[in-house]
Amino acid sequence: MIRPPRNFRARPTTDMAREALFNILENHFDLQTLSVLDLFSGTGSISYEFASRDTPVIHLVEQNPVHFRFILKTIEELHFDNIHGYRRDVFSFLKLCINRYDLIFADPPFVLRDIEHLPDLILNSGILNPEGWFILEHSGKYSFSHNPGFLMEKRYGQIHFSFFLKLPAEGHAEKKA
Repeated sequence: MIRPPRNFRARPTTDMAREALFNILENHFDLQTLSVLDLFSGTGSISYEFASRDTPVIHLVEQNPVHFRFILKTIEELHFDNIHGYRRDVFSFLKLCINRYDLIFADPPFVLRDIEHLPDLILNSGILNPEGWFILEHSGKYSFSHNPGFLMEKRYGQIHFSFFLKLPAEGHAEKKA
């Protein structure tokens, strides 16, 4: 079990929610073929879950220096060669990012200003591959069902995951429930 230090201010995804999320992902993707971007990484637990399932390319972004040092230490201790970390502000990272990903996960602070714009920002950034998924962890205060590309929402206690599908430019895929 990964235990962050007491001075950690991140709100990690609960074990129950993380397990449910990965059950969904394993039913839709071959995790051993994905490229993944983990935004607002906090403890890094989502990246570690992907790494433990042999996802070959995992990039994570965390701005907080205490959190980032903890993540790097944990990556080294667990010998996860497939995780590469960036200590940056997520929004500046997105402006500079030239990589493309099959799956992007974001767990921003629930008090993040303009969280409601994050799906559009990601889906229009050019870094999510067509047919790729963007998953946003958020509080129940928000509903994203009206957003283009919205696929579904799953709730696990106070944790909500909204799933978005990057539609191909030339056509539209059907929404799945």
